[in-house]
Amino acid sequence: MTDLKRITDKIRKPLFWRKAVPQASKDAASMNVAEAKKPRNWYSPSLLKLTVLCLCACLFVPKAAHGQFGIDLAAILAALSKVESLMTTYVAAPLKTINQTQQTIGSYEKEVMYPITAINQAKSAVTQFESQFSQISNMFNVKVSSATLPQSQSLESLILSRNTSNVPSISTQYQSVYGVVMAQNAASANVRNMTDMTDAQAQDAMKRAIAIDALADTELAQADKLGQQITAAAPGSAPILEAEADVWTVRANAYTQAALAELMRTRGIDIANQSKLAKLGATYNTNNNGLVNGALTSR
Repeated sequence: MTDLKRITDKIRKPLFWRKAVPQASKDAASMNVAEAKKPRNWYSPSLLKLTVLCLCACLFVPKAAHGQFGIDLAAILAALSKVESLMTTYVAAPLKTINQTQQTIGSYEKEVMYPITAINQAKSAVTQFESQFSQISNMFNVKVSSATLPQSQSLESLILSRNTSNVPSISTQYQSVYGVVMAQNAASANVRNMTDMTDAQAQDAMKRAIAIDALADTELAQADKLGQQITAAAPGSAPILEAEADVWTVRANAYTQAALAELMRTRGIDIANQSKLAKLGATYNTNNNGLVNGALTSR
């Protein structure tokens, strides 16, 4: 059954006070209503859409912000100005004085304590000294061997080798040149003891000489290394290098003392031999006098 309310072209009777509308006008009105009921696109302009768009735009427009919870800007500026004044009076002035003091100290160090010209002159002098030390080292290593016979040449080469690994070979080569202690029946016990002690001290001195030569080479190499470091060292590192040089000086003094002790031992053995010879001479004289007296008494 057709719903009469949905029929748009049904004839409505006017009220008694309204005038009758012509049929043509009714048809035109119905056509306008149908066109008005056509769906519009969402992007079609309208007053409501324009109003909503303006309200949304107002939400995103930046507004002036008032900081400090509403405190007056003039009061903030006055406080900042006061802080700046205090900083200038109580902080900037002392810092300026400290800066001037540091600049004065720096100028004093550059011009008086560590002048660049004096540092360059010292480096140049060190370079010259290193050159002279190199020449001295070459002179120190000049060959001084003078033996001509095979056995003596072999012993001399060991003594001048400057190599501590040759120390154990000294005794054999020494005996091949100077011989061994005489046999028990060939000399008295005193003479044999004196000879044995003299040979022992002579060999000790030769061995000690090899060790001291090796130590001297080590000291010279270390001195050359320190000289090269001083040539390229910064002024601030000079005390460190100086301390290292002092350590090596103490070591060199210890080595020198060891060499001096060896010389004193050698000299002591020489004096002891002379004393022993005097004692043996006295003993021989006493024995000879006894024999002579005995011979004369028998006559």
